[in-house]
Amino acid sequence: MGIVQKDSLRTMLISYLGLLLGYINKAFLFLLILSTEQIGVINLIFSLGILFAQFSNMGMAYSVWKFFPFFNNKEKKHHGFLPFSMLIVLIGVLIMTFIALWFRSDIESIYLEKSKLFTYYYFWLIPLGIAYVIYLVLEVYLRSLLKNIVSVFAMELVLRLAVTSILFLLWFKRITFDDFVVLHSLVYFIPVIILLVYMYRIGELHLGLSNFNISKKFRKIIFQFSAFNYINTLGNTLVISLDVIMIASYLGLQATGVYTTVVFLTSALQVPYKAIVRISSPLIADHWKKREMEKMKELYTQVSSVALVIGLGSFLLIWSNIDFLFSFLKPEFKAGIWVFFFLMMGRLMDMYFGLNGSIFITSKKYKYDVIFTLFLIGTVYGLNLLFIPAYGISGAAISTSIALVCYNLGRLLFVYKMYKIHPFTKGQFVIIALGLLTFFLCHYLQNAFQDLWIQMLFMSSIVAILFFGSIYFFKLEKETVNYVNNSMDFLIKKIRRKN
Repeated sequence: MGIVQKDSLRTMLISYLGLLLGYINKAFLFLLILSTEQIGVINLIFSLGILFAQFSNMGMAYSVWKFFPFFNNKEKKHHGFLPFSMLIVLIGVLIMTFIALWFRSDIESIYLEKSKLFTYYYFWLIPLGIAYVIYLVLEVYLRSLLKNIVSVFAMELVLRLAVTSILFLLWFKRITFDDFVVLHSLVYFIPVIILLVYMYRIGELHLGLSNFNISKKFRKIIFQFSAFNYINTLGNTLVISLDVIMIASYLGLQATGVYTTVVFLTSALQVPYKAIVRISSPLIADHWKKREMEKMKELYTQVSSVALVIGLGSFLLIWSNIDFLFSFLKPEFKAGIWVFFFLMMGRLMDMYFGLNGSIFITSKKYKYDVIFTLFLIGTVYGLNLLFIPAYGISGAAISTSIALVCYNLGRLLFVYKMYKIHPFTKGQFVIIALGLLTFFLCHYLQNAFQDLWIQMLFMSSIVAILFFGSIYFFKLEKETVNYVNNSMDFLIKKIRRKN
């Protein structure tokens, strides 16, 4: 896992800086400057824009990921794989723009009763979606070249700094909320511009169709793969988007603002895991190409073990201090406490099973993944119809959690049946038991001190010593211990070089 550890540490550090900026934006400036309803509008536009992007990519994100190893030849400009991918995405953008404009009145009618403010800004989901889908293709293309840092830097740091800037402009009344909505959509073109400039500077911006040299036979294979994975690219995005769309329709923009803020918090806990998966996923495609099943199984287990420690530890740290964290938010955000709990149950399962999705969608059995994705979408939608009216935003979180657990279990069993590989080790079950022990101890001691700051320090110390300390000092998970040691060595060397 050498390259995985090295690059994932860098992307993790950048992502954590971005996370800090994102927290300042969404958990402080948004709440300080915007009303809960305005937060709901911004996040609804974002969710629909991301959905627009996922529909527009026409399945090409996974196709780049899977097939690029077969065309990776810098001298031949990778046989024109980039302009080919961008052309398909451009067709998708044109189709989705037509649909968004043609059915605008029908879509807006869903929100007229509970979320009328959104209808004034409907149009701005389109440029946000276009910018995001272009970034998505360029980012996965660079991932295939094992160049991850700039794309993470552009999206996690530069974009969030841009959002911070326009928030301050709104705060100091240099712009109106209408202007803010427009700028919030347009700033998503900044990461795209950065990636295009970066690709040009490293000699990888080959957009001319004259470079195109992919045989009809291979094009047919790519189109077939893209068609099946078109639905798969919507999976996880559509799950959260469905929640947001249905909450806005059933409960209104205030509830949407609360829910999407909590979703940001759960997403923040996945930053280290996403950094590792970002680097590991292209290696899976390469292992398939070379038929290296043992190496794939080893990587599968390593990523799942590290993800379990990161996910469970992060959850314990946040959940043990949940009252402290929510004490800084507006009173209406208290309803989001159990949203966090249920969403994290599903996300923990998603993280623990690690690379099963990457293995599945880059294998010859990728067509079957459509069944699982349709099940995921259908389950979330069906359960939302039942649970949102009954339990509000917590109902949406319960629906998502149940669907993610079933979805990941199904994928896991299918991959094991087909390829006889799984991510489990005995040490992982010891870590789960340790996590449960820490959870119940923290629950028992949740009111040990009246002062919230002292209570926070006390609970954080318990999690740090009992959970993380036990894993490190007793070497309960070798990869995590090695990862920590290597990361510390890397940072120490960097500091010494500067001094």
